[in-house]
Amino acid sequence: MISASHTLDRVLVLEMVRVTEAAAIAASKLIGRGDEKAADQAAVEAMREALNQLEFDGTIVIGEGERDEAPMLYIGEKVGCADGAGPRIDIALDPLEGTTITAKAGANAMAVLAIAEEGCLLNAPDVYMEKLAVGPGYPDGVIDLAKTPTENVRAVAAAKGVSPEEIIVCVLDRARHEKLIAELRSLGCGIMLIPDGDVSGVIAVTDPETTIDLYMGQGGAPEGVLAAAALRCVGGQFQGRLVFRNNDERARAAKWGIENLDRIYTLEELASGDVIFAATGVTDGSLLEGVKRPKGLITTESVVMRASTGTVRWVQGEHRTGAHWFG
Repeated sequence: MISASHTLDRVLVLEMVRVTEAAAIAASKLIGRGDEKAADQAAVEAMREALNQLEFDGTIVIGEGERDEAPMLYIGEKVGCADGAGPRIDIALDPLEGTTITAKAGANAMAVLAIAEEGCLLNAPDVYMEKLAVGPGYPDGVIDLAKTPTENVRAVAAAKGVSPEEIIVCVLDRARHEKLIAELRSLGCGIMLIPDGDVSGVIAVTDPETTIDLYMGQGGAPEGVLAAAALRCVGGQFQGRLVFRNNDERARAAKWGIENLDRIYTLEELASGDVIFAATGVTDGSLLEGVKRPKGLITTESVVMRASTGTVRWVQGEHRTGAHWFG
């Protein structure tokens, strides 16, 4: 068991839910409206306002991009109302994971946030990351990103006591995964293709009800850190390797102090120490119900996890329309 942090007070567990609720409620107004940018901007503004009401000295280490790319919640931005006086906290966030999903009223859009003590979250550049994840209950080292997808499926199948044909792998439905999908299908295992939202895809390996055994493929590096933070809280194994497509992305990595471009990061290297992870559903998904608006109410469903206690809490929220969301 990880020792409880003196920096991450347990009060922050509920406060993080309030932050993700704010972003989810704001984004939900744009569900099905076909405007990805407007949905994302609404979530960003609401999450930033919520963070700036908290008594901590926070720094965004995973956010909407670098300062010249994002006017709000950019990497390095200070948030919270205790600048220099409160606990120093690093923050990884995605105010709207699934902007396209939200615009098209699809499934599994969420507002996502993770916090840790200063220096405990990898300051990952905004590039792709090759990811490999499996849920809890397997021997350490059962997955290895240095091995082929076939070898990893067979290793998990052997540890589970089943044939490879009974393994289900979650993969983002992207053209770049054509070879990966073909290799997995040659093994005969099942593939769950998802259109977006690879944080929820990684977390799905921890829930037996999803029937997903493994997550494989390339997605955003920031989302990889967020997913690793969640797995730190609930168990499982995760490995990630940054993927650089051009010299500009390699230079971006150097800017953040990353020297070994081929390094395979473990779960603990992506998110160490005590971690709090929170997510609120925007649209209905396998993990969370989306925002609903029955007469006179807004309802939300959230999950919040803490690594030091191994606690997972499901939070059902009822928000009176017309009342201020934060309270």
